[in-house]
Amino acid sequence: MNARTLSAGLASVVLISLAQGCERGTPASRMLASKTAGSSPSFSASASNHGMRWDIIDVNFATGTLSAGGVASARANDGSKITLMGSGTFRSNPGSPQDVTGGGTWQTFDAGGGSTGSGSYTVTGLVSFTLAPGTFPLSHDNIGNEADVRAGLLVVQIAYSDGSEGTLAVSCHIVGTPNAVFEGVTATKGFVDYWNREAPPAPPGNANRTAFHVID
Repeated sequence: MNARTLSAGLASVVLISLAQGCERGTPASRMLASKTAGSSPSFSASASNHGMRWDIIDVNFATGTLSAGGVASARANDGSKITLMGSGTFRSNPGSPQDVTGGGTWQTFDAGGGSTGSGSYTVTGLVSFTLAPGTFPLSHDNIGNEADVRAGLLVVQIAYSDGSEGTLAVSCHIVGTPNAVFEGVTATKGFVDYWNREAPPAPPGNANRTAFHVID
């Protein structure tokens, strides 16, 4: 989710912020204050151990509302594709107990669009999480508090229902996040690396968007 300006009202925020690159950075120390104790917006993911939630999200552009239940895709070197839904929780410090949960569904396609498999996946471990600066641009949040939304990069280990294993990278870019941070997901499944994430479509297109929330 990206934005050029927040001054044109909700419609402009929703339509522009999730479709275009952000041109003005907002430091992490100026992110909106959290509504719950223990979830300071300036926490260091490498030095703290906060409960976090990740989601592949659905966005209603008409109302500016974020919800769980979205879809995101990435492509392999030959153009084949994996499409994922999912959410989960983890602790933000890889050096402390992780309490990793989560999973979702997957479907793979060949380069011509034909389905090659489908099923569910389960998160089995945390590889890393790194917080990034950014400010939530929408007006409504059906997952948690708007003030608890964060940008960053999460990598987890996953097990697929067909017996294969891999990794899932969830990357969230919101207002003020450096443009080097992409929005969407990438994944590996067995020996296949779906490294080429599909970019979020211009509104009202609704796919390939993610979010993190502080939950403790």
